[in-house]
Amino acid sequence: MSFGTLLEAFLLGLLEGFTEFLPVSSTGHILLAGHFLGFESTGKTFEVLIQLGAILAIVTVYFQRFWHILVTLPSSKRSQNFALGILIAFLPAAVIGAFAHGFIKTVLFESPALICVMLILGGIVLLWVDTLNLKPRQTDAMTLQPLTAFKIGLCQCLAMIPGVSRSGSTIVGGMLMGLSKPAAAEFSFFLALPTMAGAFSYDLYKSRDLLSFDDGVIIVVGFLTAFVAAVIVVRGLLAFVSRHGLTPFGWWRIAVGGVGLVALALVG
Repeated sequence: MSFGTLLEAFLLGLLEGFTEFLPVSSTGHILLAGHFLGFESTGKTFEVLIQLGAILAIVTVYFQRFWHILVTLPSSKRSQNFALGILIAFLPAAVIGAFAHGFIKTVLFESPALICVMLILGGIVLLWVDTLNLKPRQTDAMTLQPLTAFKIGLCQCLAMIPGVSRSGSTIVGGMLMGLSKPAAAEFSFFLALPTMAGAFSYDLYKSRDLLSFDDGVIIVVGFLTAFVAAVIVVRGLLAFVSRHGLTPFGWWRIAVGGVGLVALALVG
C-alpha cells in the first residue's frame, strides 16, 4: 500500500463527506473521481463502506434529537410516528438492494458514462422542481403519514443508480408530496442512517472474504475523513436549502456530468 493510495483514499473521503447530504450524488462523484484517479478498491467496497462515516455525522449533529426520540418512544405518539415512518421508508431500499446488490456493484458502479448522464438528468430535474410553485402542506417531518413515507422510500430506490443521488431523490420526492424543503431535507437526513447502516453491514458481509489488511486501512482513512467533512456540511445544509433552493445543485450536477462525458471521450 503506497502513500499515493492513502492520499487518494483521503481525497475520496473528503469528497464523500462534502457531497453525501447534497443532492448531487456522492456515490457518483467518488466513482467518477476514482475512475480518473485510477483508484481501484476490492469489489468497490470502499465506495460503499465510507458512506457510513458521512452518515454518522447525523448522529453527532442531531444527537439531542435522536436521544429525545429514543427516550420518548414508549410514550410519545410523535416519536412513534416518526420512527415508524423512517422504518417504512427504509424497507423498499432494503429489499431491492439485497436482491440487486450484485448488479449494482458489478454493472452500474462500473459505468462512468451512465453516471455522467444521470448527473445531468438529475440536475435538470432539480432545476425543474425549483421552477414549480409548490405549496407545502406539511412542515413537520415528525408527523409524516405512513403512505407518504413509503412513497419517499420508493423514491430513494432510484438512487441505487449511481449519479441519481439518495438525498436528491428523497428531498425532491418529499417536496412533490407536499413537504416543505426543510422538512423533506430533515426526513432525508434521518432516513440516511438506517439505509446506509444496512448497506454498510450487507456489503461488509458479502465482501468479508475478499478484504485484506490494506483494504481495511484505506477504508478507515476514507471513513474518518468522510465523517469529519460531513459534520461540516450537515450543520449548514438545511439553512442553505431554505435560502437558495435546489438550483445551485442542479447546475453543479450538469457541469460535473458534462465535464465527465468530455473527459471520458478524450481519455476514456
